[in-house]
Amino acid sequence: MYMNIDIITIGDEILIGQIVDTNSAWMAQKLNDEGINVRQITSISDDPDHITETLTECSGKVKVVLVTGGLGPTKDDKTKDTICRFFDTKLEMSPAVLQNVEELLGKRGISINKLNRDQALIPEGSRVFQNKLGTAPGLMLEKNGCYFIFLPGVPFEMKYLMEFEILPYLRNNFQTSTIFHRTVLTQGLPESMLAEKISDWEDALPAFIKLAYLPSPQGVRLRLSARGLDLPGMEAEVENQIQGLLQLIRPNIYGFDEDSPAGSIGRILTEKGLTVSTAESCTGGAIARLFTENPGSSVYFKGTLVAYANEIKTRILGVDAEMLNGHGAVSREVVEEMARHSIQLMDTDFAVATSGIAGPGGGSEEKPVGTVWIAVADRNQVISQLYSFGNDRERTIARTSQTALFMLRKLLMDL
Repeated sequence: MYMNIDIITIGDEILIGQIVDTNSAWMAQKLNDEGINVRQITSISDDPDHITETLTECSGKVKVVLVTGGLGPTKDDKTKDTICRFFDTKLEMSPAVLQNVEELLGKRGISINKLNRDQALIPEGSRVFQNKLGTAPGLMLEKNGCYFIFLPGVPFEMKYLMEFEILPYLRNNFQTSTIFHRTVLTQGLPESMLAEKISDWEDALPAFIKLAYLPSPQGVRLRLSARGLDLPGMEAEVENQIQGLLQLIRPNIYGFDEDSPAGSIGRILTEKGLTVSTAESCTGGAIARLFTENPGSSVYFKGTLVAYANEIKTRILGVDAEMLNGHGAVSREVVEEMARHSIQLMDTDFAVATSGIAGPGGGSEEKPVGTVWIAVADRNQVISQLYSFGNDRERTIARTSQTALFMLRKLLMDL
């Protein structure tokens, strides 16, 4: 039986979009690392009835509920009063918490006032987790076999309490399993085609390994999650399953976990002592940015020319003006010339070129918005392909950039 936890974040400011709830995402990641399953994340208002209703719904369904927000010193922080009603208890002064508040404010040269002193009022029967970074302590109470842990909503205070108080407590007092994740990064196969291609492999996965498809403009990430008590055994079996996956879709796998398409290409180029450049029109330097955000990319990436205007394509990049006028900027002929001339201009072994209509305007019946030509080249050949990426400008640029990298990687792998 795996341990389940619910997370509740309290605050009107979250519900009106004034702030983004980063607390729950951070908490969920930390809990996952501990082998604890997050069953549900809920954001609610500061209304006492809403708080009570949500606490009641969680009671009995999970072993632990983590709650953040509403423990501050101001009048709109109503969580402690609501806690007292929910647990049928009352507030009492905690000398230990009061001492912590006095020491904390004293170090900052702040005189304690009633609001600060009231931070030491805690629900009777609470287990206190001292907050060394703030005046609101962490509190835990039990009801119907469910442990409710209340934490301040200030992110750095919550993180301190989670790291140094809550996680150690959960680790020492509850039985948790181990979760091991490994992510396989793929490109070049849409999610549906990928799922069909690896269907038999997926069906044969051991019961303790779950597979998740995580699509994005960069490709589809395949996350394998193993849960159990034998970490070395789980790691070995996940790696064994990945070897089977490699036999099925090796050309489409560019890396694992935190790898990036540009980073994986960079490693290949570095190992072979080769270089690359880009000539970009519709992507506006986006591919160059993907290369240069990797440390050490200067070893293999020489530079880019953002040839956005036709005059730059001809005057600096050297594309033939008659060809440009005859076929248009968004054409096989032009994008292939851009790739060839990029190799000459930058003196590189490979080049990537893009030309397209990112939108929202500029399209025609013959070449609608989203029409993109991509070319990749080495000193002996040029490979080009026509794509249609839809009418969303940012998505078109992202998909063009990632597709160009996939084409370049394939060219490298075919050498």
